[in-house]
Amino acid sequence: MTKTVNHWIGGKTVEGTSGQYGPVTDPATGAVTTQVALASVEEVDAAVAAAKAAYATWGTSSLAQRTAVLFRYRALLDAHRDDIAALITAEHGKVHSDALGEVARGLEIVELACGITTQLKGELSTQVSNRVDVSSIRQSLGVVAGITPFNFPAMVPMWMFPLAIACGNTFVLKPSEKDPSAANLLAELASEAGLPDGVLNVVHGDKVAVDGLLNHPDVAAVSFVGSTPIARYIHATASANGKRVQALGGAKNHMLVLPDADLDAAADAAVSAAYGSAGERCMAISAVVAVGVIGDELVAKIRERAEKIKIGPGNDPTSEMGPLITAAHRDKVASYVTGAAAQGAEVVLDGTGHTVEGFEDGHWIGLSLLDKVSTDSDAYQDEIFGPVLCVLRVESYEDGVALMNASPFGNGTAIFTRDGGAARRFQLEIQAGMVGVNVPIPVPVGYHSFGGWKDSLFGDHHIYGNDGVHFYTRGKVTTTRWPDPADAPAGVDLGFPRNH
Repeated sequence: MTKTVNHWIGGKTVEGTSGQYGPVTDPATGAVTTQVALASVEEVDAAVAAAKAAYATWGTSSLAQRTAVLFRYRALLDAHRDDIAALITAEHGKVHSDALGEVARGLEIVELACGITTQLKGELSTQVSNRVDVSSIRQSLGVVAGITPFNFPAMVPMWMFPLAIACGNTFVLKPSEKDPSAANLLAELASEAGLPDGVLNVVHGDKVAVDGLLNHPDVAAVSFVGSTPIARYIHATASANGKRVQALGGAKNHMLVLPDADLDAAADAAVSAAYGSAGERCMAISAVVAVGVIGDELVAKIRERAEKIKIGPGNDPTSEMGPLITAAHRDKVASYVTGAAAQGAEVVLDGTGHTVEGFEDGHWIGLSLLDKVSTDSDAYQDEIFGPVLCVLRVESYEDGVALMNASPFGNGTAIFTRDGGAARRFQLEIQAGMVGVNVPIPVPVGYHSFGGWKDSLFGDHHIYGNDGVHFYTRGKVTTTRWPDPADAPAGVDLGFPRNH
């Protein structure tokens, strides 16, 4: 009998009642191992109702109570790292070490949430006028929701709900239906840590569940990470319904390599950043921009390293890269490689025919390297989300920056150089939200915020860090005057209030 992943509502597992189920596949074998219940609008309503009921007490709970739960939660997550990573590998396909890294990056935000007492400190100005004080505080919003992608089924949810609940909100999570099990384990461990029932709920589903959250009057804010078209839709729909939105979209991340760069270090970085997690990450480097005469040597070094990467099942400790999430996605990624030559690119490595012995039905694709790619080719313009690296050639630093800034995306970027002046110019002139200097994947640590520019972000707030705290709270300012007991009554003054 096929295992079923059900919803987590009100502190317990709730079986799906819609009668609709989605398949969950082991990408290494191609076999359907699990089915996931897809929620109806009524089931979304039930999760929101549970969160709303829990907010009545959680929203007024003490900071000490919240942080005590979060510290216990952090300890449980640490103890269950391997269990969470194993679920990720089984349903997403990424290698176990990569899955463990995902859990570790998610834990950074749990640790940030444990310190919410300092993040929520207000401000006070005394004696702004005669016996007048002004104070500012931040308060929770209510029920908030998160819609998360398949490529990081544990990390991205942990970018959202720990900070949201630390701020006093309650949360409804709608994870990807392609790899849903990690989200349920995260919720179960939160309950074990003492999180009250209904504070964190998990509803599985497809567009029906997404729209149910976007249109629900009791959902105050929505966080999203995914592709740009869906991010645009989430932002437009939720904003039209009066909700606060942070919607992180897609990317085409560039790495500018200057002639003075350490080419061995740059090649190592390019291979790691382009092919790690099979390229299924929004911070992957998918375009290397080689400046001047170094192009041929750099491409040769990247090829030499890429050819040595071992591809295999994620639970094989010797595997360095696993399969793609679905067969359909594998075929789509392959189409960019097969079409690249017709659009003028030189196919240095073609990974489209790769298979793994004993796992022939898995969603396999090898590493592909495309050189001399033009900016009007499909392989350059689209977010491929797979192990395909494009190399573009430019004559100068200025040409490289102009090429990169012309991209509609502005998520992450990097420069490789030994020249501090060039690096300083780059970080000021490049139009992207996250910049790496000799760092290929500049994902900020938890206490700085993550987010891009242009078509990589819809909404005003980046995710986690200070922006995350501000997104999940709203400010309130109180101006207070207490009369001195010795004063006579002031009488009525119909003029504008005086501050002096």
